[in-house]
Amino acid sequence: MTLIKSISGIRGTIGGTPGNNLTPVDIVKFTTAFVKLIRESIQEDRRLSIVIGRDARISGEMVNHLVCGTLMAMGADVIDVGLSTTPTLEIAIPALKADAGIILTASHNPSQWNALKLLNNKGEFISADEGERLLAFSDDLNLHYNEVESIGSYHRLHGWIDKHIQMILDLPLVDAALIARSNFRIVVDAVNSTGGIAVPALLKALGIENIFEINCTPNGLFAHNPEPLPEHLTELSAMVKKKKADLGIVVDPDVDRLAIVDENGDMFGEEYTLVAVADYVLRNTPGNTVSNLSSTRALADVTAKYGMEYAAAAVGEVNVVEMMKQTNAIIGGEGNGGVIYPELHYGRDALVGIALFLTHMATLQLKCSDLKKTYPDYNISKNKIQLEPNTDVDSILSIVAETFKNERVNTIDGVKIDFSEGWVHLRKSNTEPIIRIYAEAKSAEAAQKLASMIIDVVEKNT
Repeated sequence: MTLIKSISGIRGTIGGTPGNNLTPVDIVKFTTAFVKLIRESIQEDRRLSIVIGRDARISGEMVNHLVCGTLMAMGADVIDVGLSTTPTLEIAIPALKADAGIILTASHNPSQWNALKLLNNKGEFISADEGERLLAFSDDLNLHYNEVESIGSYHRLHGWIDKHIQMILDLPLVDAALIARSNFRIVVDAVNSTGGIAVPALLKALGIENIFEINCTPNGLFAHNPEPLPEHLTELSAMVKKKKADLGIVVDPDVDRLAIVDENGDMFGEEYTLVAVADYVLRNTPGNTVSNLSSTRALADVTAKYGMEYAAAAVGEVNVVEMMKQTNAIIGGEGNGGVIYPELHYGRDALVGIALFLTHMATLQLKCSDLKKTYPDYNISKNKIQLEPNTDVDSILSIVAETFKNERVNTIDGVKIDFSEGWVHLRKSNTEPIIRIYAEAKSAEAAQKLASMIIDVVEKNT
């Protein structure tokens, strides 16, 4: 089954049968449900305004037509910003005083996937409760669409990526002049999606002249698996060394995740993108930080260095944003390269991450590899346990929590156990019978040892 309904939207593979894949029937159904949800939330009898954007994947134009047509059929006015990034759309929605937005992107999933990622009038992802109501609406077959006199309108707007870039340049902590003087040589890999438009444009606006582009044609023909993991970035690493570049930059198809390759062609580490950006922000602006429970402890260490407070949220951007608001955090995000800088907006944004990271490098005048050495060196081990379909996963997690009750245990999202030498986080999957087990320690061996200890407890109780 490749139709996934989650807090981050409706995601699936194109084609196949309704209810099992992301077919035209499903696209229309969930778009209709979203309009009903937004109408319920505003509690006003007026026309809605909804902003639409998409990444460059092959199915994007088809999905766009279906979504825009359905919105119009529901009486909503459509503002289509065309090829865009997720953070660009998040910024555009409140700026245009729209009621909601939909970004058509399956993020890091391969090209056969697409998704409807659903945003409220603040440009933030809808909540879990709203997601539950949307699913209930989508199951209601008593559908009603507007008659011709009251269908919505369609407007196409251009230039929002440029507006997004200008807003980044206007941030007090982004120093374009300093970046320009540093004469960085940078290789960009945008996996042939909208990062190929946005990232080179940002770098040029920051005064960088030596930009080497690979996979920057936004045609949706992904040159490699789009998830920015080391095994997928061999071409980028080779090009960084060939061009004697200072660093390589890679973003996922919707440009909300940022990964860095250092001057040696080695991964800076997705986990450390946020750590480095937070270090720079905290040097200049005292404040708290947030990441999710599966992210590196290095962010907590850096935060403590500045005498500030760190908090952990459940996995998922909407949960991190909620915790950031509760704790008045000035920087936060997720260990997948997702930087959230509220000074600009509450959403993961690779573009603002790039600008802050480069300003940090230019300020310290350090090579990328030397910058990485300034941070605590942690290693994460990622494991999963396959279970029988009817396994009571919650009971197993409770047993694990009880077994390690003398350690620091957090149960807001599965079970996280903080040991003095590292941590382990267990989460059940919402789509398949597995438990994901992430562990972190000062070495790969120590991380795996922690994970194996927990795996033994789980296996003895299944």
